[in-house]
Amino acid sequence: MGAEHGDSAATWKGAPAPLAPFLKQVGRGVLDLLLPPASLDGEAAQTGGLAAHAFSKVTFLDDPVCDGCGLAQTYKAETRCAACQTKPKAFQRARAACVYDEHSRELVLKLKHADRTDLSGLFARWLSRSCADLLAEADAVVPVPIHRSRLLRRRYNQAAEIARPLARMAGLAYLPDALVRKRDTDSQGGKSASGRRRNVAAAFAVPPGKRRLVEGKAIVLVDDVLTTGATAEGCARALLAAGANSVSLSVVARVTEGQARPI
Repeated sequence: MGAEHGDSAATWKGAPAPLAPFLKQVGRGVLDLLLPPASLDGEAAQTGGLAAHAFSKVTFLDDPVCDGCGLAQTYKAETRCAACQTKPKAFQRARAACVYDEHSRELVLKLKHADRTDLSGLFARWLSRSCADLLAEADAVVPVPIHRSRLLRRRYNQAAEIARPLARMAGLAYLPDALVRKRDTDSQGGKSASGRRRNVAAAFAVPPGKRRLVEGKAIVLVDDVLTTGATAEGCARALLAAGANSVSLSVVARVTEGQARPI
């Protein structure tokens, strides 16, 4: 296992076993002084992820949150907000790692439109924390799909880039092809809630050959941003129609009430 991670004991043949970790730590320290590790926002950092000042600006969502949509709550009087009690979503539960604002937006858009797939591991770590309770009850992780024509243009699906390492961290099955987008819908950016629902109506499906993968399973659906939930609901309905036992939602960021629609 050591050799797999580049720390084979054979490198230290001449050193006593207790000394090897110490020498390795010293060597890493020297390397960090010569070539400081870069954070994902392009600045020098002594730890992975974001530089400290950038990390401090992200508004992470911790309890209390609505169990149904992940919206921050003032206090935990009810497990679900009034909107979720009045009109439950197709997905059973939802969690978001942080609030979608000017600080998180730049990171999300870098992954989505600027080929910054290196951010996917960071987001997966955020999700592994924010949706730990959902993952504990799940059987598989499914990314929100993009249409094949858009995949050809962009070359990757940002939701899949996050879902893959998240499934690996949680030890769950990763099902990238269990759900497809049947038609290339317009961007949801700038649309009203009703417009978003119409835009993705009947846009998602589980291919007949993939139904066996989701039947009877508890699924965690992964996406980058939650706005009105129209896309997630369309995906959840398709998975449930294919026999999934339950569908929960995990996103990097969620729009709060009164915010502008993401682009």
